[in-house]
Amino acid sequence: MSKSLTHIDPDGNARMVDVGAKAETQRIAVASGRISMSADALAAIRAGNAPKGDVLGTARIAGIMAAKRTADLIPMCHPLPLDAVNLDFAFEDNAIRVIAKASLTGRTGVEMEAITAASIALVTIYDMAKALDKGMVIGDIRLVEKIGGKSGHWKMDGWAE
Repeated sequence: MSKSLTHIDPDGNARMVDVGAKAETQRIAVASGRISMSADALAAIRAGNAPKGDVLGTARIAGIMAAKRTADLIPMCHPLPLDAVNLDFAFEDNAIRVIAKASLTGRTGVEMEAITAASIALVTIYDMAKALDKGMVIGDIRLVEKIGGKSGHWKMDGWAE
């Protein structure tokens, strides 16, 4: 595998990669992240009693919207016609985990869209619940699986969805 930087031209200038000659294939990416919080905040979100309303429903919509706007946020990303974006949430000890999945049939991957969806969903949870716990911590945001394209299928060690 080449170690050259694809977003840098031979003169060292930033560039958007030309994907026009690539074959269209099914592409899927899954990203995950976590927001830790107090037991009281977690209980209120689980019960649907947060002051701003439906925290996870709002975070799900925000994540989907963010995935669709990834190219507006990250300079070298191609605008992509996404087939689907789905977000799921899991309650953990003192935390909520988000799992974002993006897919399309296209010439470039959707890793950044999945990561953006997870990130903004977590930021939205913070916004919706900050009255309950201003010390919440967002972290552990990462790509956990990708399918399709030249590099094929990759899965983070230990990831089981």
